[in-house]
Amino acid sequence: MAAKEHQFDISAKLDMQEMKNAVIQAQKEIDTRYDFKGISKELDLNIGAKTLTLISSSDNKIDAMRDILISKMNKRGISINSLEELKKEDSSGGNRKYSYKIIDSIEKDEAKRIQTEIKSLKLKVSAVNQGDEIRVTGKNIDDLQAVMKHLKSLDLKAPLVFDNFK
Repeated sequence: MAAKEHQFDISAKLDMQEMKNAVIQAQKEIDTRYDFKGISKELDLNIGAKTLTLISSSDNKIDAMRDILISKMNKRGISINSLEELKKEDSSGGNRKYSYKIIDSIEKDEAKRIQTEIKSLKLKVSAVNQGDEIRVTGKNIDDLQAVMKHLKSLDLKAPLVFDNFK
């Protein structure tokens, strides 16, 4: 690395322990809410498969469960972009089931888009894809901060994390 060169890494790491805590808190709130009394409700986080499943009696109840979960995720600093809806389907007992994929990495297409967006800024920075993360380097810290600000403003699927700022 040349003298006075700065860098940071872009990744989409997700703290699974924080996600688990958000699910537990949401479950507790759902269990105590009057509008969920006597109704089947299930909030299932599968850390190994990186999936989240919501099951309840109606789409409205699942929407309410998701809203509670999202508020708990926000309080723990987890991006709602971490959840990608996979499917909505009927479940046993006349219930509805929503499945979500937990996103904790930047997919190839999105990595390319991020690199294209960085180039479009016409700043003196370089972005190199390093598998799970993208390393951005440049001599001017203001340029690096401009890259971060621009990327945060985009509607990307991956919940971006900026770290190793040097």
